[in-house]
Amino acid sequence: MRVLITGSADGLGRLAAAQLMREGHDVVVHVRRPDRLDAVADLTSRGAMAVVGDLADVGQVRHVAEQADALGRMHAVIHNAGVYSGAAIMPVNVVAPYLLTALMQRPNRLVYLSSGMHLGGRARLDGIDWSGRRPSGTYSDSKLFVTALAAAVARLWPDVRSNSVDPGWVPTRMGGAGAPDDLREGHRTQEWLATSDDAEALTSGGHWHHRRRRRAHPSVTDEAFQNALLDSLAAFTGVAIAAE
Repeated sequence: MRVLITGSADGLGRLAAAQLMREGHDVVVHVRRPDRLDAVADLTSRGAMAVVGDLADVGQVRHVAEQADALGRMHAVIHNAGVYSGAAIMPVNVVAPYLLTALMQRPNRLVYLSSGMHLGGRARLDGIDWSGRRPSGTYSDSKLFVTALAAAVARLWPDVRSNSVDPGWVPTRMGGAGAPDDLREGHRTQEWLATSDDAEALTSGGHWHHRRRRRAHPSVTDEAFQNALLDSLAAFTGVAIAAE
């Protein structure tokens, strides 16, 4: 299986890439800049392919989609890249996965990285600046939005298995060395949803934590909120996610 993992220069993305390669999958890693290719050199030297682009920049996101499609249709895409603070929260955490989903050849499976913090997000789109030119919304808001995106794609594309994952508070650069959750469990669910033939992994529309379904924020499954989110992102990017 060919799997693209965004944000795979370090953290959970890199760990997932290395594990999937060990399992024999074809992996496409993603880094933000050409000089970050050194961070995945051990993976590319063993056969991983790489795409490059800053997910905070809409133009570069489009180029990442073009690079990925040039490698062939992906079996799965793990939308792992994310930032915790700063003006790039909305572009990286929400706009990039939306735009890659809309532009790339449709894969069999989509996995979007959420967070337990999405439960504290606000289902309000007024005042959100998708461009990142000014700070708007919180990390929790962004994770609520991307979790709703995963559920919306599951509804609109019944032929694609689309799920969101709360990886837990794990000891990565973002999570910090003192994070209490198991690092292996932090990326295991993404790998499982992307490649496993287990019956549960072949479902869609779920929100997962450590390979168990969890209840998501009520707005995640609210079709009116999903549609408002999709309309707002389509208006900003000029690209819509078409229904099946």
